[in-house]
Amino acid sequence: MKSVYDLSKNELGDYLQKLGEPNFRAGQIFSALHNGVEITNIPNIPKTLREQIAKDFYCKLPLIEKELQSKDGTRKFLLKLHDNALIECVLLTAEYGKTACISSQVGCKMGCAFCASGACGFIRHLSAGEMLSQVLLLNSIEKLSNIVIMGSGEPFDNFDNTVKFLELVTCAQGVNIGARSISVSTSGLSDQIRRFADLGMQVNLCISLHAPNDAVRQKIMPIAKVHSIKDLIESAKYFFQKTKRRVIFEYALIDGVNSSPDQAVELARLLRGFPLHVNLINLNVTENSPLRPVPHENAKKFMDTLIKNGVSCTMRKSRGDDIAGACGQLVARE
Repeated sequence: MKSVYDLSKNELGDYLQKLGEPNFRAGQIFSALHNGVEITNIPNIPKTLREQIAKDFYCKLPLIEKELQSKDGTRKFLLKLHDNALIECVLLTAEYGKTACISSQVGCKMGCAFCASGACGFIRHLSAGEMLSQVLLLNSIEKLSNIVIMGSGEPFDNFDNTVKFLELVTCAQGVNIGARSISVSTSGLSDQIRRFADLGMQVNLCISLHAPNDAVRQKIMPIAKVHSIKDLIESAKYFFQKTKRRVIFEYALIDGVNSSPDQAVELARLLRGFPLHVNLINLNVTENSPLRPVPHENAKKFMDTLIKNGVSCTMRKSRGDDIAGACGQLVARE
């Protein structure tokens, strides 16, 4: 059964028109749903209409199965969907506001060596409404200012639902999060990056790079055997040309793999030529993985080398790593 949260305002209007309902009902219901009010609790529509919608669509937000809170204030939620599938999302607190980190799939196909999300394998895509419902749930707890699609799953492997989610969550009559306050993270599906660029959405594009060359990248990211770094960089340039938005490259520093001074120089050479930013993060340790983070002084040297070679770069602080809520640690197990 389709979720009511999958419906755009226009789609909701078309549905209500078939029921003989007036046009203004669509706006009433859409706004109420996006403010976290479930169908059965919307006070200004007839009970018979609420019952009909509840009969035709799945109308519940996910159930919170478990919540963990980090010492830094990060909160991780294990959610159960209508089919009992489990996903995780994270609520992050910073000086600039509250950020929802949401999942785009149940499980993941990508199999990156440094990420736990693929541990249970790929189960299914999330619908646009299921992605939205994570935001609505977290927004009911804390007023959100930002969204990152960096939880479990590869957003561009679930392209159509990701795009529709972005349309829903930026709608002025809904949650109305500005596009520039939303970041979409991809492991590097070059063809989908170009397809996304053609849509002209003003969101932040984050590309998981994690290596300065194909040989290293293929060892830790299976997708690199299909999409070369050269093609990935070209698709990133194409995104900038189409949107005028600089690309953010994510780079997890892994001891003995991608973090030597020479690799920093190689990375700087690779990334020259268009506006971008490198978001470094020291590897977050995941269960059963032999990969380890680098010593602090080595991480700083890597960053300093990039900056010295003209690359915009910052070191991101891990949040929620003590509750397995940091980047690469989401796995959705009870």
